Amino acid sequence: MKTEEIIIANSKCNGCATTIKKELSTLTGVKEVTVDVERDAVIVTYDTIGRESIINKLHSLGYPEATEKNGLLLQIKSY
Repeated sequence: MKTEEIIIANSKCNGCATTIKKELSTLTGVKEVTVDVERDAVIVTYDTIGRESIINKLHSLGYPEATEKNGLLLQIKSY
């Protein structure tokens, strides 16, 4: 089992957190989801699912992973 923190973009409120928790929890292999809105972080515990599937689901919900490569991490820091 793995636990991973994923920094995302567009997380603004507890409604966002609720949506993320609800939707990620539907994925087979996701065991626990915690969202820290203040830090734009999603903490996911999972086993039989790949990280890429979780990232794709977040992206489809409108919460893409924020990385320096895609420039979103820099936008979050300056927001």
